Amino acid sequence: MRKFLVVMDDSPEFLNALRFAAIRAKKTGGGVTILGVVAPEEFQHWIGVGEAMRAEARERIEEHFKVFSKWMVDKEGLEPELLIREGEKATEVLAAIDEDSEVGVLVLGAGATGEGPGPLVTQLVARQTASMSVPITVVPGGLTKDRIIAVS
Repeated sequence: MRKFLVVMDDSPEFLNALRFAAIRAKKTGGGVTILGVVAPEEFQHWIGVGEAMRAEARERIEEHFKVFSKWMVDKEGLEPELLIREGEKATEVLAAIDEDSEVGVLVLGAGATGEGPGPLVTQLVARQTASMSVPITVVPGGLTKDRIIAVS
């Protein structure tokens, strides 16, 4: 089964990317993997505090996933998979793609402001494209829900 990999964060762009991936996965008989990345700087404090912060970050990702998973099941009839990794976001995205041969498309949401597409899109598209083993779909941040449905 081909999977669409979506990188979870707190941005509205993530919601656009997730909606696009869910609709495409349903139409093509694929699946969706939601990747949550815990950045190393979130827990590089004292050892005991760092472990507590790591656990809190993972818990926050799991709670967000529950909300998005319920939405996908209710709206698209798909049960997404959660993958949590620790490290630098772009590096972990590439590693997740390399480790799962079923990942067929990376779906990223671009920023809606005029300040550029966002750091992850810039880093992966502009700097890593040559080493990518899957296509990247960038969902423009300005697309409405109806337009995303129409183009998916």
